[in-house]
Amino acid sequence: HGYNYNTMGLDHDHAPLNMDRAFALGVTLNLAFVLVEAGYGIRAHSLALVADAGHNLGDVLGLLLAWGAAALGSQRPSPRRTYGFRRTSILAALANAILLLLAVGAIAWEAVGRLQRPAPVASGVVFGIGINAGTALLFLRGRKQDLNVRGAFTHMAADAAVSAGVVVAALLMQRTGWLWLDPAVSLAIAAVITIGTWGLLQDSVNLALDAVPEGIKPEEVKAFLEGLPGVVAVHDLHIWGMSTTHVALTAHLVKPEITNEDQLLAATCGELHDRFGIEHATLQIERDEAAATCGQAPAGVV
Repeated sequence: HGYNYNTMGLDHDHAPLNMDRAFALGVTLNLAFVLVEAGYGIRAHSLALVADAGHNLGDVLGLLLAWGAAALGSQRPSPRRTYGFRRTSILAALANAILLLLAVGAIAWEAVGRLQRPAPVASGVVFGIGINAGTALLFLRGRKQDLNVRGAFTHMAADAAVSAGVVVAALLMQRTGWLWLDPAVSLAIAAVITIGTWGLLQDSVNLALDAVPEGIKPEEVKAFLEGLPGVVAVHDLHIWGMSTTHVALTAHLVKPEITNEDQLLAATCGELHDRFGIEHATLQIERDEAAATCGQAPAGVV
């Protein structure tokens, strides 16, 4: 007997519903800044300003990537795409992590070059700190509930940190004359960003590979299912993220005495949601304990 219980309509502290507004405001602010900085840089023949505008354009693309994934994830499933496009949020988080690491590599490369050839700080960097920091604050709350939003937050916070470091280094250089401060601070910030981004990359790769999402302990889920009335064994237990906010589960429950199980299954799926945050659970009941040897379950979850 199979039973599916979809609890996605219940309130389980997921990402705020108004993230679209945050994305729209963030994209607008950053795109306006890019256009103004690029335009001024072209008129003033400032290569530094134009280069910084190109760098900030990467922030806009990162935000659009995360926003697009969030929008696609809300689309209804179809007969061909039975889970819809929810997985795009995982891909967007992974892409943002990779983009951040590439940006860190570019920062480190530039810092090493500046050890020998110090360069002036673009005047637009100071204003960019406020734009980047303000945009990061828009995603401050949602970052704990949605890995995709966390990617956008990390991207903007990292850029704000880099800009702040550049300004602080420039002020210190003016007072001390130590030209090595700028690249040294840049390398230190690059190291901090790498450490922070590594967790984002690891979590997004794990979700992309259908690993059990962070915050869910599979042994506790299995123990809960094994403790259900009449259940003597659990096998073929799989827990994975359909998106950065929705978790799915499938499991076979061995229950020798089978009656009308609708009430038990509905209550079980409700508990899986409330206790573990699993929104989409599909449970199959089997009478014979020998069914556990069906050979479908990989080692470690039978």
